[in-house]
Amino acid sequence: MTHLKKLMLAVALFAAAAFQTAEAKDLENTLYLDLKDGRVTIELFPEVAPTHVARIKELTSEGFYDGLKFHRVIEGFMAQTGDPDGNGTGGSGTNLDAEFNDKPHLRGTLSMARAMDPNSADSQFFICLEAAPHLDGQYTVWGQVTDGMEHVDGIKKGDSRANGSVDEPDTIIKMQVAADVKEEKAS
Repeated sequence: MTHLKKLMLAVALFAAAAFQTAEAKDLENTLYLDLKDGRVTIELFPEVAPTHVARIKELTSEGFYDGLKFHRVIEGFMAQTGDPDGNGTGGSGTNLDAEFNDKPHLRGTLSMARAMDPNSADSQFFICLEAAPHLDGQYTVWGQVTDGMEHVDGIKKGDSRANGSVDEPDTIIKMQVAADVKEEKAS
């Protein structure tokens, strides 16, 4: 290995360690979303959507999202979940006032689903599979996938002729606030 390659490897390892350390510092504002294909890590944005982030964390800590279906998944657009009824009509029973912000809807962005009323978001959310700038400023962005987007891509897609409705949909295996996860000790 040449000196330059060794130096580049050292820099890459240092950068990876620094990223992991920075990510580990705010475990209270990190979610783990376990899907059939693996774990997705999500950074929360309490600075722009404090009420939504608090409610998502509350529901997550209660186990509300565990086992819920991705009932609406549109190829090249988004994957929606968070409905205990599994058909897009249900919620937790608590509507949230909109916290529209300047965070763009990029690939991996998490945002609240809602009805026509801007203050009707509840527990349903979606993950953008691609950038969706037409949603900017109209839906509350509250998080961003930082790792595992390939697992989100693996969520079963719905029928485009039925607005993304999914037959036999994939589910959230488990969703957790990272700070609540007990690390297994090595033996």
